[in-house]
Amino acid sequence: MRIGWHRAAALIAVATLIAASAAARELPISSPPLAGMSDERLERIGGAIQAAIDDGEIAGAAAIIIRNGDVAWLEAFGMADREAARPMQTDDLFRIGSMTKAITATAVLMLYEEGRFLLDDPISHYLPELDREMEIVTEGGETLVAARQPITIRHLLTHTSGMSYGFVNDALNSHYESAGVSDGVGGDNGITLEENVRRLAGTPLLYEPGTRWSYSLSNDVLGRLIEVVSGQPLDEFLTERLFLPLDMLDTHFRVPATKLDRLSAVYRHDADGNLERVPDGVIRDGHITFGIDYPYDEDARLLSGGAGLTSTLRDYSRFLQMVLNGGTLDGRRILSRKTVELMTTNQTERLGVSRYQGRSWSLAFEVEDGPAATGLPGSPGLVRWDGFYNTYYWADPEEELVALLYTQHYPWGIELRHRFRVLMYQAIDD
Repeated sequence: MRIGWHRAAALIAVATLIAASAAARELPISSPPLAGMSDERLERIGGAIQAAIDDGEIAGAAAIIIRNGDVAWLEAFGMADREAARPMQTDDLFRIGSMTKAITATAVLMLYEEGRFLLDDPISHYLPELDREMEIVTEGGETLVAARQPITIRHLLTHTSGMSYGFVNDALNSHYESAGVSDGVGGDNGITLEENVRRLAGTPLLYEPGTRWSYSLSNDVLGRLIEVVSGQPLDEFLTERLFLPLDMLDTHFRVPATKLDRLSAVYRHDADGNLERVPDGVIRDGHITFGIDYPYDEDARLLSGGAGLTSTLRDYSRFLQMVLNGGTLDGRRILSRKTVELMTTNQTERLGVSRYQGRSWSLAFEVEDGPAATGLPGSPGLVRWDGFYNTYYWADPEEELVALLYTQHYPWGIELRHRFRVLMYQAIDD
């Protein structure tokens, strides 16, 4: 493993050198009318974001809209670091939290395409720590009953594994806390991905695998699967096989020192409703344990496949554009068109599992059935998700549209995300 870490550092160094020559390169911005969008209507988005800043909802934000492969709108507002008086920039780095999940799922499917496994294989075939009789916790959180079927790779990709997050489910929280399981959002006391999965493997499940949907640590288990099957640490595999080919040179688990001045600060509201900076160190808020310093903490070792990456608007939009393009970008193929179809279609319905009204889960994303089902503007087949510190994305294949809204705020769930989506769609003008 030590050799792998050194090789990963070398790959990151190469990427950093490449990025240094292009660090300030701008995304080419098309005329909005050429991208099928209205100049006048796009201005409403900026007004809404600035209003959220003026009202003290957030400290700053950056957003991008890409239509038909062209950047129609790219703007930054407010402050990335109020204490340092540093304005937000469009190339700033953000902790993207659970937006990491789609990237980990893509890496799993790259190995799947190589014939390394089938999706309905039990995960225990590859991770021996999960080769045991799994137990299910009852509603009270104390009584355990034996599971009848094993967890498969498909269950993990679709969040139907029976796992959860400690802060999501009270029945499992005490078991996760007793085992020292990390939710992958910082405050990890130096444990590795391998150790975290080993701890998770010793805890019970919430339900019989494949019978329900529950947001979970499944992608962290998948990150460990990638390491075992590929023989590479997760960061090394992603850098070599995904980030470098897609020219995603600003996407990291650990932000290089030369880029730390571009990392946005995280803010929250104090007891009086005023914005304050979230400090470094371990923070406990109810059942949630987190820490915002994992991108630069020298003791942080957990490569969380479900929440650990830091990235930029440019990088993640390139990843999403690859998905919209059917697995290819700038002449580099990452996945086949048919695998992308598999990756972006409703999988929970296949398993007979319900999620939310008008929404299902694919192998990598939440998938929407369309505006009649969700009550929101969008198209059938739209894929989306978000991150712990309020980063959001949508990719709409029918409209050839990618949109991302990034801020750094705790807790998750700012109201601005809904306004951004409405204003994004109302700007379409073709």
